[in-house]
Amino acid sequence: MTTFTARSAEDILALVPVVMGFDPHESIVMLTFGGRESFHARVDLPPPDDVGSCVASLLAPVRRHGVSDVVFAVFSGQDRLVRRVARALQRAFETAGVRVIDVIHAHDGRWFTPLGHSGVPTHGVPYDVSDHPYRAQAVFEGRVTAASREELAARLRPVPAAVAAIGDALSELWSRVPEQLRDTVEESPSEESARELVDSVRPDGSALRAMLDRHLLAGTVPDDEETARILLAVHNAQIRDHAWFGMRRVEAAHHVRLWTDIVRRAPEGLVAGAAGVLAFAAWMHGDGALAWCAVDRCLEDEPDHSLGRIVADALERAVPPLDDWEGRFPGGLAG
Repeated sequence: MTTFTARSAEDILALVPVVMGFDPHESIVMLTFGGRESFHARVDLPPPDDVGSCVASLLAPVRRHGVSDVVFAVFSGQDRLVRRVARALQRAFETAGVRVIDVIHAHDGRWFTPLGHSGVPTHGVPYDVSDHPYRAQAVFEGRVTAASREELAARLRPVPAAVAAIGDALSELWSRVPEQLRDTVEESPSEESARELVDSVRPDGSALRAMLDRHLLAGTVPDDEETARILLAVHNAQIRDHAWFGMRRVEAAHHVRLWTDIVRRAPEGLVAGAAGVLAFAAWMHGDGALAWCAVDRCLEDEPDHSLGRIVADALERAVPPLDDWEGRFPGGLAG
């Protein structure tokens, strides 16, 4: 992984979108140093009444991981609120024994010091990080920075024509089900008979794993029929475990590409399973912003989805994406 050494406010402001994956707006970004696990976090700039709870949510993982130093970058045009947030952050973190190296306020191409550091004019300092070496390094490594979190989330929204094609593929799969089995389900629509109907067209765990491995190795994406089968498979928690359990960091980027494609093609009602696997893959890849976007897609489709909730908990607690992740989640890993 690339190591960046920031020596100035401009370096920090160039680094933030690189590590976040997008240019934040109306946000607080926290960069941490010196802990057992280094991590970075972003939260929405809170309304005045919620400043205390927002600060507490940032401090909790810092304490958990023994962080010694932090830098905050606040992106907003609400000057008064930013100053209030900056003072609250400094007071709470330093009371907890965590050194606040700096709080940088950025807006409209200028940066400020809301804590009133000497030597910085009150009207701010102009900056432009569009050609900063950190950005160039990110492009060289194939990391694309979105203009906003909304743009990043939009990359996971459905593609109507592709969704319709998967719907047609699902219809074709149902048409191949033996007529006797379909008649049985129609006459006696029990949960067991419905499961038997679905099992007749979706792969089991080993078949799913073989299908995914083939595409991961070749760098390809499944065709419409395969995608339909995969979506049916990962809709089942036990089969879905074969898609993500045992995933390693070295292969996570390939999973992210594959599952991003599948999520964008998934019809409503079959999104959650694929989005949950994508969220896990993005977390393993160290892309927390994309992981959160995938969690959002997952829980939009199925609010109590177990894998989506597991990844959300890992992100909230700043659990690091290590290869030995088994056992690091409270409540188990099933589904």
